[in-house]
Amino acid sequence: MSGNFWKNNKVIIAGIPVLVLSLSASVFASSGAVTGGQLWQTLTGTGASSSTKLILYQIRMPRTAACLLCGSGLSAAGLLLQEALSNPLASPGIMGINSGAGLFVLLAGILVPHMYFARNAAAFAGAMLSALLVFLISRKAGMSKSVIVLSGVAVSTMMTAGTNAIITFRPESVTDKVGFSMGSLAGMDLEQLPLPALLIGAGLLTALYLADGIELFAIGDEAAQGVGLSVERHRKLTVACAALLASASVCLCGLLGFVGLIVPNMLRMADRISVRKKILGCILWGSSLLLVCDTLMRTLFYPYELPAGLLLSLVGTPFFIYVLTRRGARGKRHD
Repeated sequence: MSGNFWKNNKVIIAGIPVLVLSLSASVFASSGAVTGGQLWQTLTGTGASSSTKLILYQIRMPRTAACLLCGSGLSAAGLLLQEALSNPLASPGIMGINSGAGLFVLLAGILVPHMYFARNAAAFAGAMLSALLVFLISRKAGMSKSVIVLSGVAVSTMMTAGTNAIITFRPESVTDKVGFSMGSLAGMDLEQLPLPALLIGAGLLTALYLADGIELFAIGDEAAQGVGLSVERHRKLTVACAALLASASVCLCGLLGFVGLIVPNMLRMADRISVRKKILGCILWGSSLLLVCDTLMRTLFYPYELPAGLLLSLVGTPFFIYVLTRRGARGKRHD
């Protein structure tokens, strides 16, 4: 019995200790300003200075929480897009959803700078607009898997151009231009977390609710329709849920790429599990991936700090090429 339980849930079970270790590293990793031992003493109440308390509670913990939220949100968004489009190359970054959300975040920052809720609403609108543009272009060009990805790249390029234009002409619209463009968790504070946490939590719960219907996408639209699923409605809800998760994440961490590509594909390669378990796997492994990347970029080059998105790009680009070539080789074998 226990052997079957491990076999059926090994990706989830293995992800728990990995997440615990990643969390511990994120909170307690030493830097030139403070050691891990000092942070542990502060957390346990066995000794603390005011500066160590500030670092632990106002800097480290908000940053760690943001990694949990963004890692979960972006990886689950990638999974939803890949399942909805039956395409392992789909992800919020490649499909232009991140870029659309980022552009509208900057626009909201210029038009209503003191309304934080407006940034999240604008990000969701931008993400949905990008998704809509991708579908419209793809429908016009043929709706094949490669056309959908190419449409996403085109929309992403257009939205990124708008983002770069705003940053160039209105540099005050974003505090850290490089961090926003590449994706960074630097400068995170507690006030930024509640609303994205609420939105990402709601998005993850919605994804779990939609999981049974998403499972039926794999058998084909006609067969799924035959067993009672409203395929078009369910697909639209799935994409909207992905847009919500990605847009809330962009509000926190900027244009962080490849999390939504790497984690769902790794889960798919590791084991054949249900969509619901894949979502849980995304929460565990997506959080761990972002925690590790952020911790490494924060500590390896101290006193300098590099954006977590830089390491993700260095890892994600060859991974994208691998998935692309693997898919192409599989297609040739089936021809």
